[in-house]
Amino acid sequence: MSLFSKKKPSDFYPDWYHEEAPKDSYRSILKWGSPTEFKAPNRKLYKLMKETFDMTDDDFKVKQEMGLEKVDFDMPPKLDEKHIAKFREILGEENVKTDNYTRLSVAYGKTMVDLMRLRKHIVENLPDVVLYPGCREDIIKIVEYCNEEKIPVYVYGGGSSVTRGVEPVCGGVTLDMRPRFNKVIKFSERNQTITVEAGMSGPKLEEILNNAVSLFGAKRAYTCGHFPQSFEYSSVGGWTVTRGAGQNSTYYGKIEDIVISQEYVTPVGIIKSDECPRNATGPSIDQIMMGSEGTFGVLTHVTLRFFKYMPENRCRFSFVFKDWDSGVNAVREIMQGEFGFPSAFRLSDPEETSVGFRLYGVADTPIDSLLKLRGYEDGKRVLLLGFTEGEKAFSKNVFRQIWKICHNYGAMYTTGLVTKGWEKGRFNDPYLREDMGDYGLMLDTLECSVNWDNFMEVYENVRRYCKSRPNTICMTHMSHFYPQGANLYFIFEAKMSDLQEYLDYQYGIMDNIQKYGASMSHHHGIGKMTAPWLEAQIGHNEMEVYRALKRHFDPNNIMNPGGTLGLDLPEDKRRDFITKK
Repeated sequence: MSLFSKKKPSDFYPDWYHEEAPKDSYRSILKWGSPTEFKAPNRKLYKLMKETFDMTDDDFKVKQEMGLEKVDFDMPPKLDEKHIAKFREILGEENVKTDNYTRLSVAYGKTMVDLMRLRKHIVENLPDVVLYPGCREDIIKIVEYCNEEKIPVYVYGGGSSVTRGVEPVCGGVTLDMRPRFNKVIKFSERNQTITVEAGMSGPKLEEILNNAVSLFGAKRAYTCGHFPQSFEYSSVGGWTVTRGAGQNSTYYGKIEDIVISQEYVTPVGIIKSDECPRNATGPSIDQIMMGSEGTFGVLTHVTLRFFKYMPENRCRFSFVFKDWDSGVNAVREIMQGEFGFPSAFRLSDPEETSVGFRLYGVADTPIDSLLKLRGYEDGKRVLLLGFTEGEKAFSKNVFRQIWKICHNYGAMYTTGLVTKGWEKGRFNDPYLREDMGDYGLMLDTLECSVNWDNFMEVYENVRRYCKSRPNTICMTHMSHFYPQGANLYFIFEAKMSDLQEYLDYQYGIMDNIQKYGASMSHHHGIGKMTAPWLEAQIGHNEMEVYRALKRHFDPNNIMNPGGTLGLDLPEDKRRDFITKK
């Protein structure tokens, strides 16, 4: 056979689009992260996708809606020119943008409905103007003026929202915090705190803390301890207003455990909490403001505690259990053991374990063969991975206790190499969505919070709904743990490119999360997407507390209006409000 002859059909592998998206294109907006970074399904995962989605190589020879076209639509700003002139007076000409591409680039987040709309050139809910504030005084002036003129105000941080939290459904202005509002205000090694502007990105904060010796004359290096999957393209402000969690939250805590103090510019003035580590001076202003998602005001400054950076003390581990029940019981016992908590900690169910082995190169390796030989069957076995950290003796002791409990539940130790493989991809898995979307495949997530009592009921019934759709993958894991329960994170994949079909499926999943008693979100926030389910979860009287706060902070309803947190969501618009048909 000639060296240049065609490959056999069985050797076919798609020609993924791994080029920088054309300038000013729809794809350049829907693209996750770096414009020059990509991640395609490997050959093993590609084979699994064909089998599961009932597809052939021919289905992967013609790409579908890719969004390569230049952004082009006829929706001029509706805001009166005198208002735009006022913003130019406040910020300068160069920091006020009204062109179509800039407006669209901050209109959507990264949920699947956003990506689908961009692929289909569906443009809706645009800001009239994009503003780039450079200091707190800029934001004060903008909010004061917008409140006087009743102009809606939205805030865009890292742009990684998966709840339609940043979408400007009422027009107005969007404050893009990334370019100019990202500075360190104060560093205190004595208090072990750092105060930053809300537009500070995750990587920049971590770099600053890692280099505290050279930047601030500190005695040692530090870490922020907060690493969500969106870490590389999310902001401190976004973490805070959505009550986010990083992948190491089991050790470091969610963002509400890390935030010490906040400052907001609201229509009724500045709201600032004190920097005391704890107090008993009435209900917590910090807890009232965290999770408000821009509906009370604009978060400007955040004071965070930080932690010693000691990567040399990490003890990586992975274990494989023969079944889901054994893994769940083991992690519950670990969390209730009172010997300390691991840092990264992730238990994947059988379906995610099977896909993960293919994605991270474990399938068909000597480790995989040994597991099968010892009775850890593909389709039943589950993977636990993670690492401990902190002071050296502490980290080692937590690791030893984890090893002992896992051994008691029949787990096989599969070394720290599996965890290293996961770490390499922990922040770049979202890149898979572009390549899959090119062939009409959907990959999205929903997550919730459960206690141990209702854990299995939620898991089984939500998965049952997800799998009721034929030819659909539903991977599930826990990645944030507590003595009282954990989160459940559902990742669903299917051959699906119709927007309404996707929305109907998503609604059904959320209905089932609520039906079986889980919290509607553990760390993604609520935004406008999940808002219709919020009041039924927390209760009418409790929702009235939110509404009372909204009336106080924002009497003219200019702050992130249009359904965020369900605060101005009409009762009869539970579903058709979510998107235009």
